[in-house]
Amino acid sequence: MPVPAALSTLRLPVIAAPMFIVSGIDLVIAESRAGIVGSLPSLNARPQETFDDWLTQIEEGLAGTNAPYAVNLVAHRSNDRLSGDLETCVRHRVPLLLTSLQAPGEVVQAAHAYGGLVFHDVISLRHAEKAIEAGVDGLILVCAGAGGHGGALSPFALLQEVRSIYSGTIILAGAITSGASILAAQAMGADLVYMGTRFIATTEASAVPAYKQMLVDTAARDIVYTNLFSGVHGNYLRPTIAAAGLDPDHLPAPDAGKTYVAGHKREKPKAWKDIWGAGQGVGSITSVDDTAVVVDRLESEYRAAWARMTALHHHTGSTTP
Repeated sequence: MPVPAALSTLRLPVIAAPMFIVSGIDLVIAESRAGIVGSLPSLNARPQETFDDWLTQIEEGLAGTNAPYAVNLVAHRSNDRLSGDLETCVRHRVPLLLTSLQAPGEVVQAAHAYGGLVFHDVISLRHAEKAIEAGVDGLILVCAGAGGHGGALSPFALLQEVRSIYSGTIILAGAITSGASILAAQAMGADLVYMGTRFIATTEASAVPAYKQMLVDTAARDIVYTNLFSGVHGNYLRPTIAAAGLDPDHLPAPDAGKTYVAGHKREKPKAWKDIWGAGQGVGSITSVDDTAVVVDRLESEYRAAWARMTALHHHTGSTTP
């Protein structure tokens, strides 16, 4: 399966997911300099006029390297910044654009004009087919267990279905927090992986310290999948739901007119700001570290997983490669 030339020199086949509020200039630079693809949502730069400056700072931080970086653009009519942010990305010739929601035909055309790549989030075969028709360069399969807005399908199911109709670049997302998981994704047929939650618990991430520590203190059982907070299903940390006065096991329907706390009307807690997102792989996070340390550890785990597979191959006496 193909990995685009622009990403062929990565230390690990990893794209750090763009996380709302969490991913900023420092995190992107640290991720890309460590040998993976750093990314951020354009919407993190507020007001919009600062987005151009953010990209300039990232480019300066990566000067002297061939490290790529990526920007996430929400390709939806509700995003009134899309056109302006896309123009800024074109001006900076951002190497990789990550799109979500609607099929990104406009983004694909603009990126291909300067040689950029576009990878698009999908959670189903139907979404994949639409993105392929739009001419994207890769598909990000957001499967069960992914942090933030995630799908509900097993990666074993979705990856096989998509690979049956698509020979291009596939990036797999969903509870991937270790080097062994990266190798497993490749064994299943993915070319790269998408990792978000693990990079929240880094010194460079813009998350508040309590958020980072909560990732260390929680496990998969503490993840709640709901569409209450944003209207789109996503995975959130149980303790933040409880702290907002809600029962994580008996959440109300996603209706703005509902009463949310103790029978009294109040404003619904906000996704990302009040209710923190995380993927089901959170249980493997045991410390808050510099991004470079995290990538070093991922590489060691990746190599160890290769060694285990090699040993297994020799032990079974298999004649297959």
